[in-house]
Formats: sequence, C-alpha cells, structure tokens
Amino acid sequence: MTTSSADSVFVTRSEGISAEGVRDQYADGKAAKVWEIFIGDKNSRTDNYKNFLVDLLREKGCKRILDVACGTGVDSIMLLEEGFEVVSVDASDKMLKFALKERWNRRKESAFDNWTIEEANWLTLYADIEDQIKSGFDAVICLGNSFAHLMDSSGDQREHKQAIKNFEKCLKPGGILLIDHRNYDNILETGSTPAKSIYYNTSHTADIKTSVLFYCGKPALVSMDYQIEGNKLASEFRLSYYPHELKRFTEILSEIFGKQAKHKLFGDFKEMTVVQNPAFYIHLIEKPKV
Repeated sequence: MTTSSADSVFVTRSEGISAEGVRDQYADGKAAKVWEIFIGDKNSRTDNYKNFLVDLLREKGCKRILDVACGTGVDSIMLLEEGFEVVSVDASDKMLKFALKERWNRRKESAFDNWTIEEANWLTLYADIEDQIKSGFDAVICLGNSFAHLMDSSGDQREHKQAIKNFEKCLKPGGILLIDHRNYDNILETGSTPAKSIYYNTSHTADIKTSVLFYCGKPALVSMDYQIEGNKLASEFRLSYYPHELKRFTEILSEIFGKQAKHKLFGDFKEMTVVQNPAFYIHLIEKPKV
C-alpha cells in the first residue's frame, strides 16, 4: 500500500462526463477498450464462475434476468446463450458500445434480436427502466466488483442504499439479488489486492498497485492502478472503488430487504465452509414473497 495525497488518489486516469449521480470511470473509452481486451469474450469466463452463476439461477427457477452492471456484455451474452431472457444496463456508454456491437452482429439469432440494452443510472434505475420491469425480474445480478464503483459522497452511504433499493424494487416477490464485492476487509488490512481474477481466464497479466484514502479516520476510497501486459498489450489505468466491509454491507442488505429475507454468503463462488480468505464475497439475498 502506498501513501498518497488526496488529489492523486481521487483523480482517475479515465476522466469524462458521467451519468448524473454516478461517475463514469470508463467515459473516455481508454479503460473500456483495455478492459474488453483483457477480459476477452464469454469463453474466457472461468468454469467455476459460469457454473456457479448458471446453476444457481436455474436452481432458483430464474428466467428473466436484469444485469445492472453489464459493461461490455460478457455475462449477459453468456446468459443469453444459456437460454435466459436478459435486460442489460450500465452507466457507461463506452462499455455498452461493445455489447451493442455484439447484439448487432448476432441480430439474426432470436435471443440477441430481443436483447434489451440500455444506459441507466443505479440511483434512478427503477424509473429509468420501468417499462422493462413488468411484474418484476426473477434475478438482478451486479457482479465483478461493479457496485464498488459507486462512491459515498454523502458520508452515510445513502447512495449505496438508494441503489440497492432500486435493485430490490426491480425484483418480483421471491426474486433474488446476486451482488458481490472484493474482500476489502483484507485489502484494508494488508494494503494489497490479489491480481489473480476468479472471474476470467486471460493470457494477460495484471499488476495492481493499491492505495487507500482515509477520511475522518475511516477508509473512504481504494484506488487500484492496473498495469496490464501480454499479447502485445501494455496499458495502465486507474479505477477507484468504495471499500465495502463485509459486516456493514450485510447490514445494508438486511435493512433494504428486511429481516425476513433469506441471505447466503459465498466466497470465490464456493461455500464459506471451504474458503477461509476469499478474494471476493458474493451475496445471495431473496426478496420475501409476502
């Protein structure tokens, strides 16, 4: 972990005009382009991740899925090919252009012709896509540490609560939210971020330089400088995240969904009984039926 001034941590290298209320760190297109190359297509998703997600959705009887952090569309494409009906949204138009291109290229396939892709803001999500919600989605997914892009500008996490409330409103009774975040408890303790991704196999290597900004004695922001190399690709860019600590994040989910909501925690797509210090926590919470 490095010691940095506030300015050097707060200013991302991918600047641009964001959707109102949510800073789009991919707005200039640089990070979006590199991220697309680094992640690759849906075939690069690890079997552990793909099997975990697809099997869980099928086990819960889910058919209509809302991907609220679709980015370049990798997960949405995977789910479409597995027979799910998907609505995909993201705050970054630069990321969405890759998803839109794939939809156009595969428009002769029924699933892709019917694929809905929209730019949307988590803070106004329900109003943004109200015409798509109908009776509610079977599942809302927010994966890949995406939720941590939303900062806490107020100091009381009201933006986080508002976004999760919108996710909950988009679900039908009995529907599920799958949402993850890095193990920020461990990052804050050790000052380092694991470079190995549990989400995708890639021929590129990533070195992640981690900085933590504290405000009034509390961790307020984690800045990660990615240095990506491989297959003639060499690039650096910075992404900033809110460091969600496990206990508090679980409390917020319970507050929004209610005490009766069923909640289960996974670590790196495994049962918590078999993983001690995961890189990622994945929350599964079910909206009560009554």
